[in-house]
Amino acid sequence: MLAGCGNLAQRTHDVRVTLQPTRGSNTAGELTLSPVAGGIHIKGQVRGLKPGALHGFHVHEKGDCSAPDALSAGGHFNPHGHTHGLRGQGAHHAGDLPSLQGNAQGLAEVNIIALGLSLGTQGDDIRGTALVVHRDPDDGLTQPTGNSGPRIACGVIGAAV
Repeated sequence: MLAGCGNLAQRTHDVRVTLQPTRGSNTAGELTLSPVAGGIHIKGQVRGLKPGALHGFHVHEKGDCSAPDALSAGGHFNPHGHTHGLRGQGAHHAGDLPSLQGNAQGLAEVNIIALGLSLGTQGDDIRGTALVVHRDPDDGLTQPTGNSGPRIACGVIGAAV
């Protein structure tokens, strides 16, 4: 076996997402989505967040971040028509992810396992959708968005690299 090639099969299925700021925001980031048993692993960094604050984080239905406010990404990814909620706490959209928290410098280290989502292999395929960061925390209750406020960053989930 060649040195460094042990994870080649998994790396070829990874998807890189670049989060770009919406108008008036400086929030941006780089994330890698990797298939894992029963879901996907989302890992990376988001910078430009409000220090110490929680920010809603969701998969949205359309892979279109072209609008200045990212409303072109549509609503939350919800192929099964569930009500909005918090992942791991009852009914929720497939695209509901745990909120991100900025540290004292406004940086969030992202390390999320999202069961049930996929990159085209099983479960709910999210290729061609978008990841969106919101200004406010997700309250897990308000329908259909969790009262997360405006979108401050958006990135298209494209093809595997």
